[in-house]
Amino acid sequence: MKILLIQGHPDASQRHFCHALEAAYARGASEHGHTVCSVDVATLDFPLLRSQYEWEHGTLPSALVDAQEAIKWAEHLVLFFPLWLGDMPALLKGFLEQIARPGFAFCGDPPHGPASKGLAGRSARVVVTMGMPALIYRWYFRAHSIKSLERNILGFVGVAPVNETLIGMIGEMQPPSAEKWLARLEELGRQGN
Repeated sequence: MKILLIQGHPDASQRHFCHALEAAYARGASEHGHTVCSVDVATLDFPLLRSQYEWEHGTLPSALVDAQEAIKWAEHLVLFFPLWLGDMPALLKGFLEQIARPGFAFCGDPPHGPASKGLAGRSARVVVTMGMPALIYRWYFRAHSIKSLERNILGFVGVAPVNETLIGMIGEMQPPSAEKWLARLEELGRQGN
């Protein structure tokens, strides 16, 4: 399987648990014979979109051309990011807005008719770290931002199925729990899931 890992942690100055999870997944996938490519959003220099016209008619920033090609190449996408203010970091959202342009992620005019899903045939996994217990986020907050990502971004462009791994209490995590999560991600990588 051709797997693209998208690292959405916005801090490129140091390694975080999201990076360790990505490395574990990549190790498992590579050892099992999957082809793995990665994009580190924090290292890309691109502007945020500021108008619908720019999104529909503007040119994709040159820094994102390779990332868009990697998404086109991939059969399975894995997004890693920390939960910030209840959602994905703004840099990752800006990346997805730039990448998922009309003509690439979908074709047609959704307000006036159905859109064809330009990324159909791909599956995804969303790996999210957070400070709160994952069960609280999932049941009390109903994982609202993850559901929005799955339905309104990935699902809209045809990516399905989308699975999720929510990892809570990152700030208080002890080494045995961290090792358990790294082993879990390595196993998911072996499975290409």
